[in-house]
Amino acid sequence: MTNAWLLDILAQAKPPPSPLAPGGGTTWMPPQGSTTARETDLVFYFIYWVSVFFFILIVSLMVYFAIRYRRRRPGQPAEGTATHNTALELTWTVVPLILVVVMFTLGFKGFMDITNPPADALEIYVNARKWSWSFTYPNGLVDNELHVPVDRPVRLILNSVDVIHSFFIPAFRVKKDAVPGRYNKLWFECPKPGEYVALCAEYCGTEHSNMWTRVVVHEPGLWEKWLEETSDPFRTRTPVQVGELMYKKHACNTCHSLDGTRSTGPTFKGLWDTDPALRGGGRAHVDENYVRESILEPQAKIVDGYDPVMPTYKGQIKDREIMALIEYLKTLK
Repeated sequence: MTNAWLLDILAQAKPPPSPLAPGGGTTWMPPQGSTTARETDLVFYFIYWVSVFFFILIVSLMVYFAIRYRRRRPGQPAEGTATHNTALELTWTVVPLILVVVMFTLGFKGFMDITNPPADALEIYVNARKWSWSFTYPNGLVDNELHVPVDRPVRLILNSVDVIHSFFIPAFRVKKDAVPGRYNKLWFECPKPGEYVALCAEYCGTEHSNMWTRVVVHEPGLWEKWLEETSDPFRTRTPVQVGELMYKKHACNTCHSLDGTRSTGPTFKGLWDTDPALRGGGRAHVDENYVRESILEPQAKIVDGYDPVMPTYKGQIKDREIMALIEYLKTLK
């Protein structure tokens, strides 16, 4: 048995943009994008350098002892007769104990800081599904990108509608599972504007590697402006332009290509006004009613050759947005 299927998945995976923001980073870590990232890095590098020191020390001593006390000829015993050294035994007991206490203290303090958000934190709901994220803002706006204001604590409330996902922002050093049937929470505060990447850190299916989104930290006053403008996309766009926006906003691009490439779902190129074959026999006609049904009741008619993996968007998408998607589909010849 080969791993050709896995290689095919990796080849199709779309790499996310760089999670780095202005300011660089270190050898092992991206830039510190949140106020608690410094504490996390402190614990990481403390443990890292302690490990490096003892690795070099132990390997060096092993090599030295192997050479110094080797048997030089057949029948000759190895040198050295010492069997006990109280000072040495106390040293290798007390020093590790002190290091473990320091590690625990630093780690516990950081854990408490990232577990307890400030009382005035901005709350945003995060909904995970195969294979996209959606964010519900205080005014009811639902978007597939996370936008937050600078210098304000943000509390994310996570849930999943299907399998276990894990919301991870490397630059913020925060990660929390999104689990079906319960809410998990995490928080962060960003001290400077910039763009970052949020990933899914829990394998959740064939499109797992494409389950990423942008995190935008707005400058003072611009987050409120973005929220107002995004809440009504029809105000400054035509229905076709809004449909293109919805195609990205609701992560249709995760499973449906625009260039004819086969993916998890049928390509949207040339799909409109066709009659695809269905699983189990029969055909469907791609018109307004079919598109609406496919969005709200995706398991009703499955195109032959594809698996029934699309989740329902009932309650996630508005009628005007479905209309805009339909108008956009008509243009994809």
